[in-house]
Amino acid sequence: MPRTQALVLLALLAGSSLTACKLADGMTTQAPGTAAAPPVSSTEARSELAALKVAVRGTMDGYSRDEFPHWDKVDANCDVREQVLKRDGKDVKTDAQCAPKSGTWVSPYDGETWHKASDVDIDHVVPLGQAWISGAKSWTRQRREQFANDLVRPQLKAVTDNLNEQKSDKAPDAWKPPLVSYWCTYATDWIVVKTNYGLTITVPEKTALESMLQHC
Repeated sequence: MPRTQALVLLALLAGSSLTACKLADGMTTQAPGTAAAPPVSSTEARSELAALKVAVRGTMDGYSRDEFPHWDKVDANCDVREQVLKRDGKDVKTDAQCAPKSGTWVSPYDGETWHKASDVDIDHVVPLGQAWISGAKSWTRQRREQFANDLVRPQLKAVTDNLNEQKSDKAPDAWKPPLVSYWCTYATDWIVVKTNYGLTITVPEKTALESMLQHC
């Protein structure tokens, strides 16, 4: 098993409280799990935000999603995307290949409830393109793979699919979740991820995050 996949699996085993039971038809039912990592306190988030390096936003030159290998396998059947669908959903049933066949997902970005996995996308809280222009361009491919498959930090969320498309690679100064009550969590998650990976922020981005933290 490649080293990155092994690290993802170890993190999953250490942090997950999910349990599965076999059904007669070969499908499994997955108990809803906890979030990958709890948001930090608003006080800690403000401290981390103040410590982030402010820099001019870079360019997208050379960017491709292929530069961030994603949806690594976490076991023989499930990949990271499927694992997040199981983790963030309720009463999720999967087939033998780990593809979700039924369940309920509540998107934290808008509070909408969905009953088909095809109605939700897995969002990178700090988008891959946003990471590229704030420091990831100089990373090794292995580091970018870790970022794109991170089940430990609050980086991956199951959300309404069209919101994920709407958000694209935008930072908080250009896009915020429509559910204002989620702004505190979104801002703290963004700050935690950028802090962990040593990514930079711009002045408008910092101002937007400071404003969102006022909702904590």
